[in-house]
Amino acid sequence: MSENPMIKIYLYSKFERFWHWAQALLIFLLLLTGFEVHGTYTLFGFEAAVEIHNFTGIAWLVLYIFIVFWLLTTGEWRQYIPTTRKLFAVAKYYAVDIFQGKPHPVQKAKEAKHNPLQRLTYLGLSAILLPVQMGTGLLYYTYNSWGRWGLEGIFSLSAIALIHFALAFLILSFLIVHIYMTTTGHSLSAHVKAMWSGWEEVEEGTAIEDWEKAGGKI
Repeated sequence: MSENPMIKIYLYSKFERFWHWAQALLIFLLLLTGFEVHGTYTLFGFEAAVEIHNFTGIAWLVLYIFIVFWLLTTGEWRQYIPTTRKLFAVAKYYAVDIFQGKPHPVQKAKEAKHNPLQRLTYLGLSAILLPVQMGTGLLYYTYNSWGRWGLEGIFSLSAIALIHFALAFLILSFLIVHIYMTTTGHSLSAHVKAMWSGWEEVEEGTAIEDWEKAGGKI
């Protein structure tokens, strides 16, 4: 592990931290109530679980729209541009090198908050998995209006429910891995503290290459 001293850089803005924690809470509530609606367990009661799930789902959709707007207007969408540069080095780090105390092959910086593996994961999550989950949730929620909208012959409620339920498991799997990944910093709580305060600790003198910068070449 590198012996360079650590310095703090302001990496996450207030709104970025707000939407991160707010979205985490909403997704947790959606998973908790969603699995109850499917009969996995009883906690709130079926009717209450449905009401909480519906309200939380709409709140999540509204928040997601604000997140997308923020990403587009601030240019932060560039942080999610995918790249394969050092992708396998990062994967090897989490699979092997981290247990040998070796330094991370891609350091964090204001211009490059996410490593190549995170970029691909977050892009797939934000651009595909979450929108499809929200879309199936809206279709499920508006089922009684399908007839007026001419959707009855296009969609199947059972298929929509199955897709929605299956994607919930994928989101749950991501959350489990994501929580584990928060413990892989220079200390167990370093990444969580950074997302709470906005200040991330990085090695002094950390340099990033042009391709790592937000909007840099792939």
